[in-house]
Amino acid sequence: MTKPVDPKPVLPKPLDPGAWRRSLFDALLDAARKHGPSKTILEDQERNPLTYTDLIRASFALGHKIAGLTRRGEVVGVMLPSSSAGVVTLFALHAYGRTPAMLNFTSGIRNLRAAVRLAGVTRVLTSHRFIEQGKLHDLVDALEEHCTITYLEDVRASIKTPDRLRALLASLSPRRSRVAQSPDDRAVILFTSGSFGAPRGVVLSHANILSNVVQIAGHIDLDPDWVMFNPLPIFHCFGLTGGVMLPILEGLKAFQYPSPLHTKVVVELIREARASVLLATDTFLNQYARAAERADFESLEFIVCGAERVRDETHAMIASRFGALPVLEGYGATEASPVIAVNKPTDNRRGTVGGLLPAMETRLEPVPGIPVGGRLFVKGPNIMMGYLDEHGVLEPPPGGWHDTGDVVEMDGDWLTIVGRVKRFAKVGGEMISLNAAEDLASGLWPGGRHAVVTLADGRKGERLVLVTDARDADVTALIAHAQREGAPELAVPRRIVKASEIPVLGSGKIDYVAVQRMAEAG
Repeated sequence: MTKPVDPKPVLPKPLDPGAWRRSLFDALLDAARKHGPSKTILEDQERNPLTYTDLIRASFALGHKIAGLTRRGEVVGVMLPSSSAGVVTLFALHAYGRTPAMLNFTSGIRNLRAAVRLAGVTRVLTSHRFIEQGKLHDLVDALEEHCTITYLEDVRASIKTPDRLRALLASLSPRRSRVAQSPDDRAVILFTSGSFGAPRGVVLSHANILSNVVQIAGHIDLDPDWVMFNPLPIFHCFGLTGGVMLPILEGLKAFQYPSPLHTKVVVELIREARASVLLATDTFLNQYARAAERADFESLEFIVCGAERVRDETHAMIASRFGALPVLEGYGATEASPVIAVNKPTDNRRGTVGGLLPAMETRLEPVPGIPVGGRLFVKGPNIMMGYLDEHGVLEPPPGGWHDTGDVVEMDGDWLTIVGRVKRFAKVGGEMISLNAAEDLASGLWPGGRHAVVTLADGRKGERLVLVTDARDADVTALIAHAQREGAPELAVPRRIVKASEIPVLGSGKIDYVAVQRMAEAG
């Protein structure tokens, strides 16, 4: 039986707005005072831990040099992996009133060029070592047509004894030394994943990000003695807010690793770092779970997954190999800084994306042809300042409401994702969920990765195409499986394209633009 859409919006649980009416750098200073300036708060694969004092002092030293190359309020491109250097660079820019634009180095030359033009970036900060190891010279060549490239190794080499003394003095009176910023000033420019098309520029304020930190901490109890392990990129909002800002500003040690693709190294470091919380996507967690021994995950309190749905196979694998280790599925959007809802270790409802965070308001609007749930709109202190239009002008969300483009069902303030509006196809006059079609394939071939897209069909309007890495995938078997499951006939893809692997974005999401090209090419 389907639930009708409740036209009444879900009103937010209260939080004290004063908790996020600060700049990110001031929030760092407050965290240092609360948890102790000598507390170790940041580490990466180089295993050189930084305390709050180290982080603040390094931010002033690097920030002063960058300030000499830029102007106050300038948007500065940052093309760095998740690392201590990346975190220091972010706070260095904030200490001197610059706005970082986080560049997705996995998005390709065309999208990268579009991003710097959209954000008005004329200088990009990166690292010789990162470019060499990632073999990203073609990206640098493309960016140099529009921007000045500045390498952190060169900046650090220019930091001499007087600069270090200046940074020391600044760290002793940091509020007098930093550039004051309003909570409503731009804190960062991010770019949407581009999983369904061209990325969009999203502007988040200091209050947006800080409010999301406060919301998450008000939703899940966090222990300052824990270690948060983040292998996700900081150009992705999940990695930035969840993997950097949340732990550091809430007193947890943030452990950064530059690539989620290095499965064996990530598993080893989770064990060595005695990680308490792991951030991941389903794609990466599935790989880690296959490579890990039980002892590798024994320090974990729970795992948080976002960006894509957690498959039943992943839940089952974690349960069978690691016992009662909670995998908390959450839901968010770059435009929401990013977390909107997430499950709790004490209330983990599999199949849902958890309860709304405090201070979130929602409403659902019916979607023609889709009988369950409604299109989700969200409002709250974490909702973006706006998108950048093609001229770089800010376009705020109408009335403060962000249209997520997702169809959800709500049970109280608990959310279950039905699918994206874009992820429904009209086949033979019926609205068919492409996610449901993918679930059919996953149920039959649980070890594979599957993506369903559509092609035009002169008779039925659209037809479903399954792109899969399952070698034994077969249409006849899929039809038989669908009949056993009681799935509608129209929801079964009648064409299968086999691929060596399903393309994913740097965030771990399936790259549906690339999948569409594969389907069209056959």
